[in-house]
Amino acid sequence: MNPERSLLLVGATDETVAKAKQLGLHVLLLQHPTKVTAEQERLADHLEVVDYTRWDLVEPIASRLHDSPGFAAATSITEPGLENAARVNDLLGLGGTGWEVARRFRDKAVMREHLAALDPDAVGARTLAARADLDDFGERYGYPFIVKPTDATASIGVQRLDGPADADRVWAEVRRLSGTRTDRVSTLMLLRDFLMEEYLDGPEYSVESFSAAGRHVVIAVTEKFTDPAHFAELGHAVPARLPPAVEERVRAAVTGFLDRLGVRDGVCHTEIRVGARGPRVIESHNRIAGDAIPDLVHSVYGIDTVTLALAAPFGLAPRLPDRPEPHGGAAVRSLVGSPGDTVESVDGVSEAQALDDVLAVRVSAKPGETVRPLRDNWDRLGLVAVTGADTTAAVARGAEIIADVVRVLLKDPGGRPGVARVAAVSDRTVISA
Repeated sequence: MNPERSLLLVGATDETVAKAKQLGLHVLLLQHPTKVTAEQERLADHLEVVDYTRWDLVEPIASRLHDSPGFAAATSITEPGLENAARVNDLLGLGGTGWEVARRFRDKAVMREHLAALDPDAVGARTLAARADLDDFGERYGYPFIVKPTDATASIGVQRLDGPADADRVWAEVRRLSGTRTDRVSTLMLLRDFLMEEYLDGPEYSVESFSAAGRHVVIAVTEKFTDPAHFAELGHAVPARLPPAVEERVRAAVTGFLDRLGVRDGVCHTEIRVGARGPRVIESHNRIAGDAIPDLVHSVYGIDTVTLALAAPFGLAPRLPDRPEPHGGAAVRSLVGSPGDTVESVDGVSEAQALDDVLAVRVSAKPGETVRPLRDNWDRLGLVAVTGADTTAAVARGAEIIADVVRVLLKDPGGRPGVARVAAVSDRTVISA
């Protein structure tokens, strides 16, 4: 095993390990006990089963593996592994993103504090420690404002206060969520601290970028369709339907933000709103996007952000053009149901996957499960990712696939049959000027 072509991968999916191997890399995988698969056991050159979110467990393993068989880079593209991959970089002097920068991305309170020190016009934010803090923040910054966990993903625990009357309800929910696990599948992330921040108005987008030696390339701007009550993501579309002047402002805002956070290398996924005060960053992650957005980007731009992230530390990533050109459009549409309904059956997944214009079909709903209220991304029943001649065509095609091919049959509490539907999307993301 050649250490110069060996990668310590902190957490991974089967796809991530396979793509690292396709690059000709030797993979030393640290995998959580709840995430190990037979495919990872087959593909990885070395596998350590460990709770990789715990630095006290990761540090001795990383040191031992660096001594033998050796590795030249450590990385993660999964949220719970980012900070400890960065700690390995610092511990062993490997280069790449270090812990200080990774923490600015991972901890939303740290990010806001860092930005406030650099920009007097930064988004107002405060940590939430007591019920009275909600009233104080509303008096200082006005309503509405947002309360959210400092280090969660998938819109988990995000709440909006429209006035003082909401404070008791929100505080009760914060207390309920504090100390709970965020991922209903593997419990890798624990909700601890919460943040209050100014509400950012306007339509929402995400920006997929790649940085190399401090050069930031915006690969794609993605439209985001979100639930207005709890901000669950209900769909995505690439490329975003933005006027050129607005897109330029979004690109400039994101590249400036990445500079301020200190990232110089790797992929990032940044969420942003464009409102009365212009583009404003909601949050960012030094990893690939979720929700099949990498599939959309690969389809439209021919750029695989997973492969980029793995190749970059070894000098194997191509130099991207300053502005990658889109070819066609692509979209994700979500399946939802009515709270309290029971899932009866799931059909049509393999038929949809066989269609030429379908990129991915992911149905999480299982027979016997009860449809939950739509509070975050985990409450959706599934998603379909498709291509189209342009963005508008792709958005429409995703709805057609859900209506005509993928069938999630439901039964309401009274025994009446129904079917999962495509989540409605708003045209407010299409800015005309």
